[in-house]
Amino acid sequence: MTTGATPPLAPKRSRARTFLPLAIAAWLVLEIWLLTVVADAAGGLTVLLLLVGGAVLGATVIKRAGRRAFANLTGTFQKAQEAARTGAVPTEADRTGAEDRNGFLMLGGLLLMIPGLLSDAAGLLLLVPPVRSALGRYAEKAVERRMSAAPQGSLQDAFQQARIHRPDGKVVQGEVIREDAPQGPRDTHAPRPPLMP
Repeated sequence: MTTGATPPLAPKRSRARTFLPLAIAAWLVLEIWLLTVVADAAGGLTVLLLLVGGAVLGATVIKRAGRRAFANLTGTFQKAQEAARTGAVPTEADRTGAEDRNGFLMLGGLLLMIPGLLSDAAGLLLLVPPVRSALGRYAEKAVERRMSAAPQGSLQDAFQQARIHRPDGKVVQGEVIREDAPQGPRDTHAPRPPLMP
């Protein structure tokens, strides 16, 4: 049965899905080549010590960043509960946990744990606080651009609704009762009326 409607076009494959496997393969080849160059120049024991040291440092960084993230999260929840109890609006000083960039710190630790010299260099760069803050600001701007460019009715609407800030910070729970709605049992096969006229 044909309805005359055109079939939906298949979505285009994004550049990231096309080039990501090639980039990963090139990165692995480059890592192996650098490890062999360093092993030829400094010896195999030096390369082994570098890899083990990177793994130990990465595990330590991830553990510390995880503890800091958990401490920030529990502190934020405690402040939010206190603000809800007293009716006060949380101030900007109460939201300091987002500036720590623990996610980038954990990524730096993970890169240190991955065997390879390039990943170790990238992981060490992520341990520097100004680099983490610059990357965090760039990531926030990129997410904002993507959300503003997303079509209506997508996941962007949910994020926009979640980001709405009330001036007093209070939420009033209630129930909507329509007085113009017909009373009595509703026909289950009839379409539901819209919530708003």
